[in-house]
Amino acid sequence: MRCPFCQNEDTQVKDSRPTDDKSAIRRRRYCPACGARFTTFERVQLRELTVLKKTGRRVPFEREKLERSLDIALRKRPVEPERVERMVNGIVRQLESMGESDIDSETIGKLLMEGLESLDQVAYVRYASVYRNFREASDFGKFLGKMSGTGDGEEGV
Repeated sequence: MRCPFCQNEDTQVKDSRPTDDKSAIRRRRYCPACGARFTTFERVQLRELTVLKKTGRRVPFEREKLERSLDIALRKRPVEPERVERMVNGIVRQLESMGESDIDSETIGKLLMEGLESLDQVAYVRYASVYRNFREASDFGKFLGKMSGTGDGEEGV
């Protein structure tokens, strides 16, 4: 593993242990060249995933982008980081077990929406406002009406 500080390729593992949810190995590393210490995480990856964007572009799947989207939706919400990590792990496992290497961005968005709906209602609405491209305040009203079961039944909001 290359040192992120001096780029030395000869680093040493000082400690390894599983993460709390046992989905990854946390390794503390030491660089003998510059003396820096840093942490890496090792996860099982079943297959290389590619995201098919609405524009037709293909980009490599990035777990970090999924985590960033959730962090934005969950900003200042009282949700434990462990629950978020479990949700991310679950989504990634679902994507990897679909049997396809190419995944529509829409599929990823739907999985995120499902997870957020059960995790935190405010974050669910925040994410929906971007994912479903709300343009005006009435879009929020329609969406919230559907959530509470009093909506006018309009689809695609």
